[in-house]
Amino acid sequence: MSEMKEKLLARFGEVFGDAEGAKVYFAPGRVNLIGEHTDYNGGHVFPCALTIGTYGVARKREDDKLQFISMNFEELGVIESSLKEFVPGGDKNWTAYPKGVMWAFEQKGMKMPAGLDLLLFGNIPNGSGLSSSASVEVLTGFILRDLFGFDVTNQDLALIGQFSENRYNLVNCGIMDQFAIAMGKKDHAIFLDTATLQYEYAPIHLDGAKIVISCSNKKRGLGDSKYNERRSECETALAELQKVVNVKSLGELDEAAFEKYKGAIGDEIRRKRAKHAVYENQRTIKAVAALKAGKLEEFGQLMNASHVSLRDDYEVTGKELDTLAEEAWKVPGVIGARMTGAGFGGCSVSIVKEEAVENFIRSVGEAYEKKIGYAADFYVVDIGDGPAVL
Repeated sequence: MSEMKEKLLARFGEVFGDAEGAKVYFAPGRVNLIGEHTDYNGGHVFPCALTIGTYGVARKREDDKLQFISMNFEELGVIESSLKEFVPGGDKNWTAYPKGVMWAFEQKGMKMPAGLDLLLFGNIPNGSGLSSSASVEVLTGFILRDLFGFDVTNQDLALIGQFSENRYNLVNCGIMDQFAIAMGKKDHAIFLDTATLQYEYAPIHLDGAKIVISCSNKKRGLGDSKYNERRSECETALAELQKVVNVKSLGELDEAAFEKYKGAIGDEIRRKRAKHAVYENQRTIKAVAALKAGKLEEFGQLMNASHVSLRDDYEVTGKELDTLAEEAWKVPGVIGARMTGAGFGGCSVSIVKEEAVENFIRSVGEAYEKKIGYAADFYVVDIGDGPAVL
């Protein structure tokens, strides 16, 4: 960590003249183990924070200027702005995320008294669906709280991050990503009810197994994916169900209730979307119970079933993610594998017995490249804490 810190401070010094008074911060990325596309349907999710994420170096200025540089986008150089230049939907580069959070703080009555010099470096694979945008949002909020003394909790940081993504970046995301990152806890996943924000930490005991992320390297942007389309299909299905049953969200239904009332949904496609939301929520509840009871194999089977539902009912997987999951299922020692994130590219997450990891990466990698025509990347990850000052 100290080596990384020195590297970041050195680069900050090169860019901004010196690193006097600059502080170094970190916010993790996240992976969701099960409970996909449930977070805006009032269901449960089960994400964890990772030890990879976004590093930031920040220093207060004497004026209202904002200067940004990302070591991931060095070709863009220093991007200058000011506290007067917040335009929702107006930024066309990565600074839209930190600026969105600054704008959101202002909207909530916490105006920055001065500008910032900010350097970012992320070691989350870009476009992987491990939530680099939410990581930047939580990191920015954490920095603002630390430098300007704003009175906000980590849970507030998650809500401000979501608010900024919804209103400034115009992406209709749920709360899961920001919550998992802001509230991360080493060796635990977060069992979160997205309808009430009630949550509990569940220890992850993967005795002799590892979490492996397989990155499809198919780029996707949340905003231009079919994400908003799926949301509106679910909202319409919910409105149709509400004519016959008193619920506030799809997450309030169990399988039996859904089967009883699904005829109220007028369209076969919307029926499939709603079925996924209901069944996936129940799978998540069962998966956490299985994990607590030490039934890792059962947890894995529920992960596999989650992928099938995302493929067949929600239709958000695509050839790349299906190949990663289906090839994973063939490998001995794989406990479970599924796509994770919004879909249409990004990553799969697998739980793999330690002695099988090497063979897993080789077998799935070879099959993927043969079928898709380019390589996937693999990351063996650890579950880490939330944001921190380094």
